[in-house]
Amino acid sequence: MAVPKRKTSVSKKRMRRSHHKVISSNIIEDKKSGEYKLSHHIDLKSGYYNGKKILDI
Repeated sequence: MAVPKRKTSVSKKRMRRSHHKVISSNIIEDKKSGEYKLSHHIDLKSGYYNGKKILDI
């Protein structure tokens, strides 16, 4: 069985774990309705995207 010759330093350990972070979701507050929605998505309740009417609801 392979055994490490030296102890892994704190710096090397943290560099390896740098990608293990928790990613926050991209939820934003809608300017018109004040409700929360995903950014770069159509608001399904009002049908607006980027200030323009996309869906007729």
